[in-house]
Amino acid sequence: MIFLRLFLFLGLVFHKLVWEIMKRQGPSSSQKQKPETSFLKSVLKGLKALFLLFIIIQTLFLDLFPITDQSLPLRIFGVVLYSLGLAIAVMGRVQLGNNWANVEDYQIVSNQKLINTGIYRYIRHPIYAGDILLLIGLELALNSWLVLGILILIPYIYWQAKAEESLLLNTFPDYNEYKKNSKMFIPYLI
Repeated sequence: MIFLRLFLFLGLVFHKLVWEIMKRQGPSSSQKQKPETSFLKSVLKGLKALFLLFIIIQTLFLDLFPITDQSLPLRIFGVVLYSLGLAIAVMGRVQLGNNWANVEDYQIVSNQKLINTGIYRYIRHPIYAGDILLLIGLELALNSWLVLGILILIPYIYWQAKAEESLLLNTFPDYNEYKKNSKMFIPYLI
C-alpha cells in the first residue's frame, strides 16, 4: 500500500510541477494581462488550494470510506484511470503552452492562438477530462467512496468548458469548425 500511495503522490507532484514550470516559461509578468481579482476569484483559489492539500493528505495517510474489503481489482482499475488522466492532462497542458489561463481567471491571454493539433485535434478540453479521470482514478485506487464527491464536480466542469467555448467562439472565427471536428471530453463520443 505504501508504494501505491507513493506512486499516486508522485503523480500529483509531477502534475503540479508541470503547471508551475509551464507558468514560469510563459510570457513575463509585464507581458501578461492581469486578470482582475475579485472576492469570488480569491475564494476559488483558496478552495483549490484546500482541495489540493486534502487530496495530498488523503493520498499519503488516510483510508476514508472504504468501498470494499477485496480492493485489489478496484485499486488496479483506479491506477489505470489515474495514469491515463495524468497523461491526458499533462499532454494537454504542454500542448496548450502559453495559451493557458487559470480556470478562475476566465480570459483570453494576449497573443492566444487556437490549438487544434495533437490531443486537441480530438478533445477540446483535455485538461478538464484528464483531471477528472485522474481524480476518479485516485479515489478508486484509494478504495474510497469519496469518488462520488468527484462526480459532483462534473457539472461545474461542463459549465466551465461551455463558458470557455463561448469566449473562444467570439475570439476565433474558425472555432465553430473546430468544434464540428472534435469532441468536448472523450474522443469520438462526447
